[in-house]
Amino acid sequence: MTGTANDAAAAAPSLGKEGAAPARTPAGDTAAAARLGARRSRRYRRDARWSPYALIAPFFVFFAAFGLFPLLYTGWASLHRVELTAPNDMEWVGLRNFSRLLEDEFFWNALQNTVTIGLISTVPQLLVALGIAHLLNYRLRGSMFFRVAALTPYATSVAAATLVFVLLFGRDYGMVNWALGVIGIDPVDWQNGRWTSQIAVSTIVIWRWTGYNALIYLAAMQAIPNDLYESAALDGASRWQQFLHVTIPSLRPTILFTCVVSTIGATQLFGEPLLFNGSAGATGGAEHQFQTLGLYLYEQGWVNLHLGRASAIAWTMFLILLVIGAVNRLLVRRLRKSV
Repeated sequence: MTGTANDAAAAAPSLGKEGAAPARTPAGDTAAAARLGARRSRRYRRDARWSPYALIAPFFVFFAAFGLFPLLYTGWASLHRVELTAPNDMEWVGLRNFSRLLEDEFFWNALQNTVTIGLISTVPQLLVALGIAHLLNYRLRGSMFFRVAALTPYATSVAAATLVFVLLFGRDYGMVNWALGVIGIDPVDWQNGRWTSQIAVSTIVIWRWTGYNALIYLAAMQAIPNDLYESAALDGASRWQQFLHVTIPSLRPTILFTCVVSTIGATQLFGEPLLFNGSAGATGGAEHQFQTLGLYLYEQGWVNLHLGRASAIAWTMFLILLVIGAVNRLLVRRLRKSV
């Protein structure tokens, strides 16, 4: 009994002079709360300041590893004579690789083919895309189905699309030559002719990218205010006149954007001409009749193993794209001033 009382007394909290446990003062509670609030405030400020950088850091890491470093290394390699079999053995040649391009007839041939295929593929592609977007802009039954169908070629791989078109443009068994024979035209050797091969390659590009550009135009058309069409209709304008005088002027920035993007894509054209004539490889036909700058770069770097020359071609293509971007900037400024 005595031991139990002693244990209870030992376990009891110590009492003050008045026989009660000491209580925390309001001033102490306020100071502790203030310190805790200050720590949380500093932590919140650090989190709000540095969290965005942490979230976008992976992009910059991957960009530096797979974008910036290859670009800088390619620029450094373009100033050296270096072979792919010995990439560490570099001999400084300055701008010699670039000056050799100006003297190389195959480079100019590839540049001419790139411009020609780009024009043949870009102009019809954007015109057809504009027409498709204009049709899809009206309320049609199953409009969602048609939009998905328009985007399906873009989702198709380059290899699959090109192999199908190789069968279509076959000289002896192709469906295109069969259709030409029905109307009395002799079979065409699509792969070995200069213009015919470029038209065939351009057809692949048109088929793959028309739907993509059509959806871009459709999105821009749906952003045009209906008030403009209503005002034009009250003035007696037909649908065709509304399309010419309302839709087209409102789409000028979008049309310019698609022209620039299509031009950049044409400059980098590689997969379609490479697979169009698989036996020719990177030469673009027996007479280089459809060899683009991308194929010429591949031939110099991975067939002839001249890494320095290939790097010079890559930087030349990069400079061409910079010129295209500068022209685009000037056109955008003029369009803004004219509006």
